[in-house]
Amino acid sequence: MANLLDQLKSMTTVVADTGDINSIKQYKPTDSTTNPSLIAAAAGMPEYQHIVDEVLEQAREKAGDKATDKEVAAAAFKTLAVAFGRKILEIVPGRVSTEVDARLSYDTEKSMEQAREIIQQYESAGISRERVLIKLASTWEGIRAAELLEKEGIHCNLTLLFGLHQAIACAEAKVTLISPFVGRILDWYKKDTGKDYSGAEDPGVKSVTEIYRYYKKFGYKTVVMGASFRNTGEIIELAGCDLLTIAPKLLEELQNTEGVLERKLDAAKCADLPIEKIVVDKATFDKMHAENRMANDKLKEGIDGFSKALEDLEKMLEKRLTELPRPVRQ
Repeated sequence: MANLLDQLKSMTTVVADTGDINSIKQYKPTDSTTNPSLIAAAAGMPEYQHIVDEVLEQAREKAGDKATDKEVAAAAFKTLAVAFGRKILEIVPGRVSTEVDARLSYDTEKSMEQAREIIQQYESAGISRERVLIKLASTWEGIRAAELLEKEGIHCNLTLLFGLHQAIACAEAKVTLISPFVGRILDWYKKDTGKDYSGAEDPGVKSVTEIYRYYKKFGYKTVVMGASFRNTGEIIELAGCDLLTIAPKLLEELQNTEGVLERKLDAAKCADLPIEKIVVDKATFDKMHAENRMANDKLKEGIDGFSKALEDLEKMLEKRLTELPRPVRQ
C-alpha cells in the first residue's frame, strides 16, 4: 500500500515549509516556501554557514572599508533569503517563495520596492521571475502592493492569512497564491475556548475549506496553499487543496504512514454550493477584520513575530561579521 505522502502528491502540490536544503532534497517537494523564522533557523545551522559567510563577504566588499559591521549586516540581510532561495531552486522543479520584510507590512510603496529588489537579485542570477513568489502579509496595504506587482509580472504569495475577508480581497486583487495559516488558527481557538479540536472540526481546517470552496464556486484563479500545520490530521482533512506547505517533521510522518487517503476538497463539487458572494472594499475589509478577533490577533502576532525574527537575524549576521577576517587591501 502506498504511503500517505505519495498519495497526497497525486492530488495536491506538496510544498516544503523549510529553509533546510537537506530536508528539501529528502522529501522532493514541487515547490518550497520560507519565512523569516525559517531563514533565521537555517542560517544558524553549521552546514549552511558557508552560505551566510559568502553573503557577508560579498556585502562587505560591496559596502567598502568605511562601512560599519552593522551597515554591512543590514545589506547582507537583504540578500540572504535570496541566497537560500537560489540554492533551493537548484533542487525543486517549481517555485520558491521569498518574503518581503515584515516590518513593511503596512507600507504599500516600500513593500513593492523591496519586492522588485528581490526579483532583480534572482534575475541577475539567471533565475526567471516565473520561478519566484514574493511573500507579503495579508494586510490591506500588502494586498494592494500584490495587486500592482502582479500587473508587473511579479507573482505573489499572500501570507499571514486568517480570515475570509483577507482571502476575498486577495482573489479580487488577482494575486497568484494565498497561504491561510491552519495551525495558528487552531492555536488561537484552543487558547480562547480551552477546548481541543481534531479532524474536520479543527477551526483551521474549516477556514481553509471555506476559502477553497468560495474560490472554486466563483471561479477565482488565485490558488489556495494551506500552511502552518500542527499535525497530519489537518493535512489529511485538506487533501485535494491546490497546494499544501508542510514542515519536514510532518512530511516524514506522512511518508512513514500507510493507508488510504481520501480526497476531501474537490473543485468540481463546489459549483452548486449555496455560497453568497461578498464584495470586499476597504471599508468592508476593515469591518470584517475588526469583527474577527482571531484574525485580528493572529495577523498582528504574526507580523510582530516575523519582525522579531528579522531583528534577531540581523544581530546574528553582525556578530558573525566580527568573526570573519577582513580582506587585506593591496
